[in-house]
Amino acid sequence: MEKVKVGVVGCGTVGTGTVKLLLENASVIEQRTGIRFELVKVADRDWDRPRPFEVPERLRTTDYREVLKEADVVVELVGGKEFAKKLLLEAIELGKCTVTANKHLLAEEGREIFRAAQKRGVFLGFEAAVGGGIPVIKALREGLVGNRIKSILGILNGTTNYILTRMYEEGLSFEEALNEARRLGYAEADPTLDVDGWDAAHKITLLATLAYGSFVEFSSVFVEGIRKVEHLDVELGKELGYTLKLLAIAKERDGEVEVRVHPTFIPSDEALAKVSGVYNAVMIEGDFVGKTMFYGQGAGSLPTASAVVSDVVQAGVFLRKGGLVPRVDWSGRPLKLTQNFYSRYYLRFSVPDRPGVLAAVARVLADFNISIASVLQKEKACKIAGNDSPVVPLVILTHKAYEQDVRKALERVKSLPVVEKEPVLIRVEEEAY
Repeated sequence: MEKVKVGVVGCGTVGTGTVKLLLENASVIEQRTGIRFELVKVADRDWDRPRPFEVPERLRTTDYREVLKEADVVVELVGGKEFAKKLLLEAIELGKCTVTANKHLLAEEGREIFRAAQKRGVFLGFEAAVGGGIPVIKALREGLVGNRIKSILGILNGTTNYILTRMYEEGLSFEEALNEARRLGYAEADPTLDVDGWDAAHKITLLATLAYGSFVEFSSVFVEGIRKVEHLDVELGKELGYTLKLLAIAKERDGEVEVRVHPTFIPSDEALAKVSGVYNAVMIEGDFVGKTMFYGQGAGSLPTASAVVSDVVQAGVFLRKGGLVPRVDWSGRPLKLTQNFYSRYYLRFSVPDRPGVLAAVARVLADFNISIASVLQKEKACKIAGNDSPVVPLVILTHKAYEQDVRKALERVKSLPVVEKEPVLIRVEEEAY
């Protein structure tokens, strides 16, 4: 029986789940692969903290170098950037296959790590960096390898999806839904990475890099979180037939690539709109396969451990059975990234309830080639807003327009004497228009 020695550095939530899976399901993996995966060392700085699974004493160490010395496959699960990068580069230089769930590191500094692994000819797995237990990385690397990827639409953060679900289903405010998520353990005490969109942005950066064959610079990704989302817009969107999601988007259009994360209205009858709670989903459209969707738990100890171990197995197959090393094509053309998106838009203005206001706003939009698709009736908007004051919401849905034109138009509209407060802009992802 072929044998592969595995070492894990970092035994927190995901690390503990990974150790548990490797030990408890060792015979299942061996039966399916013909390879015995032997866990030889687990490194962590603190072995006194309680864990839901007891790591055998013989496997424990506080020195990560013992893992580098003994393992054929090194699994990095410490998180953060500085030490994790040092560990991965050391392991790669030693010719070790590596596995990581570190989306933050790979999205922001992955160019150096990917290149090092490719130059050394070793396997670098990061399935667990995107979507927890959802095998979306493998789908892009293998299952859809024969397709040109037209678009990726993803709900990639469970915390924000839970918050928006509660706002939609129960009428909670953002703060009420966030506090509930904290109580249930779905949100951190400091939820910045989640609610401001950075977590989803790290993930879509990696997916876009795989989809379009060249490293996407994280600084080029447009990121807007859900902190400013108002319950009123969630309800008005519902009236218009839309559900609000924090959507991560990568799409190629006319030789340019858009990579962006922002609150997005999706038609409520579409599959992505029905993804609720802490679940994640990714819709990928290829030129031959069409649309295919991946759905499941996007975080958590055991689902993420499942993804980690899938990479460990693939690394073992590479080492013992001569498998291929998936690669990013660095020789291809550099990506032309754009932030001049082409989208539909939901626009809400606070205006006085008198004749001529809609016409004044429409004239400005027309000056910037923005066509109005529909306007929410004043009576319905006021009823939803609970508003009987002289200032009412004016809600306009546009046909597809360019982001730069919409932003210029809004600056002009804001200067109109009939417009009060800051206009609200939410992008709409809908093919019909």
